[in-house]
Amino acid sequence: MEGTRLEKLQKLREKNLAYPYRFEVSHYIGEVRNKYEKPTNGEEVVVKGSVKRVSKTEEGFLVRLAENGVEMLVITEEELKTGQEYTLKGKVGRYEGKLCLYHASLETGGELQSIRLLKSSYDLEPEREEVSLGGRLVTLRSMGKALFGHLQDATGRIQIYLSKDTVGEDAFKEFEELVDTGDILGVRGRLFRTNTGELTVEVKSYTLLAKSLHAMPEKWHGLKDVEVRYRQRYLDLISNEEARRIFLIRSKLVQGVRNFLNKEGFLEVETPILQHVASGANAKPFLTYHNYLEQNLYLRIAPELFLKRLIVGGFNRVYELGKNFRNEGVDTTHNPEFTMVEFYVAYWDYTDLMDFTERLISHVLLSTIGTLKVNYKGREIDFTPPYRRYKYFELLKEKTGKGKDFFVKDLEGLRKLARDVGVPKADSLTHSKLIDKVFDLLVEDELWGPCFVLDFPRLLSPLAKTHREDPELVERFELFVAGKELANAYTELNDPIDQRDRFMQQLRENEMGDEEAMQMDEDFITALEYGMPPTAGEGIGIDRLVMIVAGVDSIREVILFPALRRL
Repeated sequence: MEGTRLEKLQKLREKNLAYPYRFEVSHYIGEVRNKYEKPTNGEEVVVKGSVKRVSKTEEGFLVRLAENGVEMLVITEEELKTGQEYTLKGKVGRYEGKLCLYHASLETGGELQSIRLLKSSYDLEPEREEVSLGGRLVTLRSMGKALFGHLQDATGRIQIYLSKDTVGEDAFKEFEELVDTGDILGVRGRLFRTNTGELTVEVKSYTLLAKSLHAMPEKWHGLKDVEVRYRQRYLDLISNEEARRIFLIRSKLVQGVRNFLNKEGFLEVETPILQHVASGANAKPFLTYHNYLEQNLYLRIAPELFLKRLIVGGFNRVYELGKNFRNEGVDTTHNPEFTMVEFYVAYWDYTDLMDFTERLISHVLLSTIGTLKVNYKGREIDFTPPYRRYKYFELLKEKTGKGKDFFVKDLEGLRKLARDVGVPKADSLTHSKLIDKVFDLLVEDELWGPCFVLDFPRLLSPLAKTHREDPELVERFELFVAGKELANAYTELNDPIDQRDRFMQQLRENEMGDEEAMQMDEDFITALEYGMPPTAGEGIGIDRLVMIVAGVDSIREVILFPALRRL
């Protein structure tokens, strides 16, 4: 904490002005901006004007271009000379709240647009509407008898203007003495536009709502230290617009998933987080202990077996959107706690789910970002159905020249292949793990997709129904996008005798050293013995889907508080 800020807080306490209980706001900042600023749509225009000022930014040269006393901002890669007149062509956007011409280049022809008319079509006059706004003070500069700053909340940023003549000399002096960037401020005043066209609040009165005892990250140019961004996400959200964008996308995406499933007649349910048996997926669980019950419990690795119990109970369509917990490593696509949606449909098989998945993803993308095309790592991903479909063992054969029989029946040959291609600890892995790791290493990264990989080996899928045409396979698919598994689905195994045999095989694999093998769930088998109709089920990783939609390559970017080592 800064000593000077603490001293200012003490003065506020002495005046009984520290930490007021409430402040009446008339609007969120974004609501005001949306009311008086029409959204830009990237319209390409040609304008002409003289250069008033040029400065260098990360995006290029920022130019103030004037025409008959009216100014607008231009961003160009070419440095223009102050005082010279230019004709420029670019796309209309906004820069720090002001109308701006992006990617501008010199133009010799084209139909000129008046800067005044261009601005009037996007920037509406507020007619000095009275507003009351709250937010964090993110910039502050003194102009002698006046102060300019910017207030920011999660919805946007707006300029404020304080003058001695408006707020009074005492209030103005108190602002100068006690207020710093980072403080939470409430202001009341009238809206107007400055000479540069920026929407601004002329402050009549203000209230200091909370004092920031720490200086904000480097002049609000964005917090760059990745470790600090993840450990102190609040600072990341304050200073990085991109971080706020990602988590707004996440919220809209989750809502889109819920809306689609609800409209399709699914019932949203909740199943236990604390479970007696760690099953439903191949993963190492977290173990805890319940004092009153005097027994070990596990944080769930998947809700699957409980959701299928509900199908047995008569609910035909169920889903759960929530957290799972797996005691696994942390990397760009794995976090120990993560979010999935799992849904189950009676009387369907996995072919029904493929079509349904395409419809679900389309709905979510259109409701979240308004398009089925996403740019990820410089490449376009088109989610327009239908998605390509590949067979699991055909993909392996393309990479190794070896067919299904080799992978299913030649364990020693498979182990040697795994060693040759660089699978870690190949000599100690079980048969199913060897197949899985070879596929991961040789195939997954090239599945840019979106695409479905179908018909997995039975060895890998203890909860999936045996393929109706090949007993060595199961009716299962995974959805891959940009080398990442986004979804896993199958025609559900509903034969209790077969299911018991599969669990027994999992126990044998656990004894052979596979810590991720499933545990036996006797009650689930009992549920199947009462009869479960033909069913199809699927799980979709929300975190990974957000990564693709938001265009980021680390799961930590899309989880507000990711798992980190304690300092």
